[in-house]
Amino acid sequence: MNFLHPAYLLFVGLAVLIALAFPVTKHLREEHLRRQYYFLQGVTLLGAVAGAKLSVLIGDYDWPWVTVNDWRSVLWSGRSITGALILGFLCAELAKPLIGYPMPPNDRFAALLPFTIATGRVGCLITGCCRGLPYDGWCAIRGADGIPRYPAQIFEIIFQLAIGVLFLLLVKEGRLFGRLFSLYLVVYGVFRFLTEFIRDTPKFFGNYSSYQLLALLMIGLGAAFFLKRTLAPPPGWNKFRIQKQAPQTAAAALEASHG
Repeated sequence: MNFLHPAYLLFVGLAVLIALAFPVTKHLREEHLRRQYYFLQGVTLLGAVAGAKLSVLIGDYDWPWVTVNDWRSVLWSGRSITGALILGFLCAELAKPLIGYPMPPNDRFAALLPFTIATGRVGCLITGCCRGLPYDGWCAIRGADGIPRYPAQIFEIIFQLAIGVLFLLLVKEGRLFGRLFSLYLVVYGVFRFLTEFIRDTPKFFGNYSSYQLLALLMIGLGAAFFLKRTLAPPPGWNKFRIQKQAPQTAAAALEASHG
């Protein structure tokens, strides 16, 4: 696939614009907290970039079990969201105690992430990246190569949009505070493990791909941190919880109007 394809670049750029436009830090009032948050996001981004390429090495080239001779082709090959999520998450968690980061994971960011991934998958659909296996059934689509295939990109777009809407509702209601990204790792890991059976990826372990191993790792990480943050949430997180203002009763409103 050509990652310089105009359609791919357009939708990746649109995903970035969505990420920049969504107010994920409006609840952070103190400047030093914002600086810490953006620093941690930078660390996360670096980890995600490295993880995206590392997961392609594992998933497409069967490295380190198979020696890679053409590293130039690896450099210009694709990237995978599985490794980006895993290594970005781990880098952030390792950096937090080093910089004295006091805040919980940003649930607003977790709600935004599925929409940006869904937008990027539209570019994949147009250019033929992340395609499904050949298939001539009722839901088949013709890819960029003209071959009928499972609509793997469309399945993921629908999944990401559905999870994004659900997470927006959870953020609005203040539910699962500080745990949405952990939950995302679990549900996306399950989705990715199952859909790998119909994706056109190398299957190095019988009918299983290396991406399914990464999906299992993602599920394990997400579940472990979800349980940890449910059973023993740091007490300092409470002050960052966004409180919903309770509606005034008619009697309270009448009393307030009379001073």
